[in-house]
Amino acid sequence: MFWVPLLLLAWAIAGIAGLRLCRAAVREAAAAGDGTGGRRGLTLYEAAFLSGGPARVADLTLVAMARQRRLLLAHTGWATVVDPRGRDDMERTVIGAIGPEGQSPIAPARKAAATAEAVRALAERLVRAGLAVREGDGRTVAQALRRMRLAVPAVAGLAAVALLMPVPSPMPRPLVALWFALPLAFTLGCLAIARFELSPASPWASPAGQRLLASASRAAAGDTDDDRAYLTSVAVRGVHAVGEPQVRAAFAHREPRVEW
Repeated sequence: MFWVPLLLLAWAIAGIAGLRLCRAAVREAAAAGDGTGGRRGLTLYEAAFLSGGPARVADLTLVAMARQRRLLLAHTGWATVVDPRGRDDMERTVIGAIGPEGQSPIAPARKAAATAEAVRALAERLVRAGLAVREGDGRTVAQALRRMRLAVPAVAGLAAVALLMPVPSPMPRPLVALWFALPLAFTLGCLAIARFELSPASPWASPAGQRLLASASRAAAGDTDDDRAYLTSVAVRGVHAVGEPQVRAAFAHREPRVEW
């Protein structure tokens, strides 16, 4: 009966992962009605953060300034300041991240801007408003889904160990495999349900934030202002929405995603 402790461990892994997923789903369901009362539409910076986090805010600011010819983005991955007067906190943050010489590679400037105080303040406002979730707190559906996905190979691995160990057992191995199939089916079933019911559109946005993001996308589709529609697409979809080949080439020089 050497396989029984392994089976108990498999059930413990599956059960804990399932419990965390359920708790995260309950939290998000409870927050589903929060954060929208009395609010108008999202600003571009808010939409960028809810869609892609701090790095997306930096990307949007760079693209917006480049579109207004106040910043040059070279295909070699360098940014050059043309107008050193930022019109808001985000623009001033990007200009400061580029440095006093007015020229810098995009990747380090983007990273510095994404971790700056202006972006942190934006994040805190969205969290307090119930529109954003704090990255890395371990309580979101996205994080719970990642843990559940890790539980699947863990349970399968324990089953493989139990079946392949050359230790005599009074129970036939096919029956042992059937016992391990139960926690494996549980984890796979949770993932299947979560795919249709709980899978978040963005790991940064709460349910209320996701609804506002959807509204912003629909509004951009019917917006007669081409410039705002363009920047909304960049905020929601990232630099993949940029049409200019030179700008897209400039952003090809990337660094790992920034956490906050």
